[in-house]
Amino acid sequence: MFTDLHSIDTLVSLAKRRGFIFQSSEIYGGLNGCWDYGPLGVELLRNIKEAWWKAMTYRDDVEGLDASILMHARVWEASGHVENFTDPMVDCRGCKARYRLDVLFDSYNEKRKRKIAEGLAAMRPGVLVGGRDTTAELAEAVADALSEDPSVFEALNEKELLPCPACGRTGSFTIPRKFNLMFKTFIGPVEDASAVVYLRPETAQGIFVNFANVAQTMRQKVPFGIAQIGKAFRNEINTKNFLYRTREFEQMEMQFFVEPGTDMEWFEKWKEERMRWFLDLGMRQGKLRFHPHPPEKLAHYARAAVDIEYEFPFGWGEIEGIHNRTDYDLSRHMEYSGKSLEYFDDEKKEKYVPYVIETSAGASRSLMAFLVDAYAEEQLDNETRTVLRFHPRLAPYKAAVLPLVNRDGMEDIGRHLYRSLQKELPVFYDDSGSIGRRYRRQDEIGTPFAITIDSQTLQDETVTVRDRDTMQQIRIAMDACSRYLHDELKM
Repeated sequence: MFTDLHSIDTLVSLAKRRGFIFQSSEIYGGLNGCWDYGPLGVELLRNIKEAWWKAMTYRDDVEGLDASILMHARVWEASGHVENFTDPMVDCRGCKARYRLDVLFDSYNEKRKRKIAEGLAAMRPGVLVGGRDTTAELAEAVADALSEDPSVFEALNEKELLPCPACGRTGSFTIPRKFNLMFKTFIGPVEDASAVVYLRPETAQGIFVNFANVAQTMRQKVPFGIAQIGKAFRNEINTKNFLYRTREFEQMEMQFFVEPGTDMEWFEKWKEERMRWFLDLGMRQGKLRFHPHPPEKLAHYARAAVDIEYEFPFGWGEIEGIHNRTDYDLSRHMEYSGKSLEYFDDEKKEKYVPYVIETSAGASRSLMAFLVDAYAEEQLDNETRTVLRFHPRLAPYKAAVLPLVNRDGMEDIGRHLYRSLQKELPVFYDDSGSIGRRYRRQDEIGTPFAITIDSQTLQDETVTVRDRDTMQQIRIAMDACSRYLHDELKM
């Protein structure tokens, strides 16, 4: 019987040991919030992105794009990022530790959170209303109050209800101040205001400013979408939970442009389609859920929003967002650029600014969710078998070729078969150690099939094919391996 992953630390250890993920700049002590994808990690990430790209662009109504990471500074003024893309943060005067307000509050235990909530209720009785009986509900109310009104934090700090998680001091925090999450740099030799540019914090704006270009060159008619996979950068104050919150990450975004009035219908369609994508790639339904944003929590530009969340060992976390962004983005870029981004409907003979339905998935977060979902431990007679049960489309290697022993010509046959399969599929060759240990190594990196060359191969040119999940073995002709793998993998 398989058991699930219970600790992110276990995953981090496996990811390094098996070549999936390494700490960035590790030999220099590492760089927080940045990770390097090793040989297996880069294959897994590429497979996830390829699966997304095929699902999103191998259709008539979505086009692809790869916009520049560096964009005109006015783009980020129009989008609101220069003014609004900020987090309130505080410093401890004692130990100099720095915290984002929401991260600070999350770091407290349940007893402390309730004590803070009670302190807030005593100061401002109207804040905690609506039958918030559970600690989680009280915590949400306090977190909202802290982020919306800095004076609430200052009052709680003065009453010594907010200890520093690092040093334990109370009443030691500075007043909250806003911190812009965009990385700023300069273009050209002079570092002045006219040369300021930003590393993009999202890929969506590159799509919006190219709406007219794509529509005209590809002769697309609304409704249609533009999809993009690319790097984004956010100067997060506190990174956490492995790949979940990082400073450099990759997004898989699609903006779907629709006629106003049809937007909610398209919102529902894309919501269901995006959930189905994760399920089709083997993610367990019980580990996924929709989390709608309540009206009071919607972004200022949004009419509706829902997150697809996955249940990680640390709790439920967003892996994709589906948003009805209305006509906010195109209208803002029209205003700031002075260029029309209206769409002319030939049939209705009218112009309008399209509404946008956004699907925004994190490639890095998706990879982490697929890793967690695939991880399983199985207790055998005298050992624990660790398996990554990837969907075959995602597995870094599709098969491993394993000569039983390095004699009697088995290794030569194995190398020949390996070279033959390598022309068609990513496969691995391993002749080191006992066959049992080699099976375990392949299980732990998620290889769906292991092909063993043994003494019988020398007699009748057949091989043993072992299934990763069931460990069952069948015998097939060696020259049938390619067809067998293609049929089973559905590649």
